Amino acid sequence: MELTALLREGPGGDQLASWPADLRTIARREKPHPGAQLSLFDESDGWRYQLLATNTPDKTAQFLQAHHRPHARGEDAIRPGQDTGLDHLPSTSIEINRAWCVAAGIAADLLCWLRLLCLDGPLAKAEPKTLRYRLLHTAARILRGHRTRTIRIPATWPWAHQLATCLLTALALPPPTRC
Repeated sequence: MELTALLREGPGGDQLASWPADLRTIARREKPHPGAQLSLFDESDGWRYQLLATNTPDKTAQFLQAHHRPHARGEDAIRPGQDTGLDHLPSTSIEINRAWCVAAGIAADLLCWLRLLCLDGPLAKAEPKTLRYRLLHTAARILRGHRTRTIRIPATWPWAHQLATCLLTALALPPPTRC
């Protein structure tokens, strides 16, 4: 639904007077995904609302929505990077920023390989925050003795089975080969 005319000619006068003349404002509603944190406004009717401001000329609202949707996908790709440490930038030193970016990149790569090689189901698509909470911060121990490895995970941990499967899969991987 396009709101430009309402904002330009509404009862309160031109609300967009300081904005470019060709600016268009479009509102969109969608069902929120499970677990989404809704504002009080969103909770009143169960829908999530998004606004889009653009100066792309002569296009329908549906075209503009489809055109701007990849930006949201890009933001969805940035969030995991921030969860692996990029949200702590910038520092006062460029060397520290470089080292931190390398460390965050390594963390992101390791999590990608973990999801690809050792996880299945919903955890294979989980974001770093979820993996950190469910798997990486668990007080588990790998015990070695009698030529065997034993994984000791607290029985009350809700994701104990997934963590055990993940660790056993990782331990069963063949060693890397040199080129």
